[in-house]
Amino acid sequence: MIVTLATALSLGETALKLGLICSLTVLALFLSYSMLNVCDLSTDGCFTLGAAVGAAVAVSGHPFLSIIAAMLAGICSGFVTGFLQTKMGVDSLLAGIIVNTGLYSINIAVMGGSSLINMNRTDTVFSMMKDVLADTPLKGRTDIIVALIAVAAVVAFLVVFLKTRLGLATGNNADMVKSSSINPVFTTIIGLCIANSFTALSGCLLSQSQKSVDINIGQGMVTIALASLLIGGTILGKGGIFV
Repeated sequence: MIVTLATALSLGETALKLGLICSLTVLALFLSYSMLNVCDLSTDGCFTLGAAVGAAVAVSGHPFLSIIAAMLAGICSGFVTGFLQTKMGVDSLLAGIIVNTGLYSINIAVMGGSSLINMNRTDTVFSMMKDVLADTPLKGRTDIIVALIAVAAVVAFLVVFLKTRLGLATGNNADMVKSSSINPVFTTIIGLCIANSFTALSGCLLSQSQKSVDINIGQGMVTIALASLLIGGTILGKGGIFV
């Protein structure tokens, strides 16, 4: 089968768009796995939670508010995971599994008891950006532009956050945090909340990009993100661009 140049470019743009959106989840695991040394297995459920909340709010007529709502839902998910781990003494892996399991029922409830939300007739951040770029040379690249803006904003936030006192404490070991009179429980919970907000944002953008949400949209995301993180760490070196 002969692949035309137009088909190859279209496939490349789709891959770039999906890569940029999913890279937000990779950045989330960079913070939780690499910095906090916590393997957060609630990623799959949190990704779906962000997609479901974002879709539900967008369908109600608030596409920009859907992003904020999705990130707030991710923060709640991260808080529960961190609370189970730090306050209840639950192992980090088990805490992630518990939250991931519980989120399945929550996601179904958010989606109105259905396993699918269709947004074909719903305004999203992508469709609104398409209208903005309609008369510019960037028309037709709406999805990539929105994904780039989201990734740039998250990377900028991480760079600034990790240079603050709280950010430095979050990235250091527990003994150093304690010696600096900072509560390691607090930094762990804050780190997980921020990480899960990125994961939820990733799910929200993917759902609005493909105009639908399925209950299994986040299945396997933790595996994909961890593999991407490890491959990127190997290629770029320890800490990557954040060294």
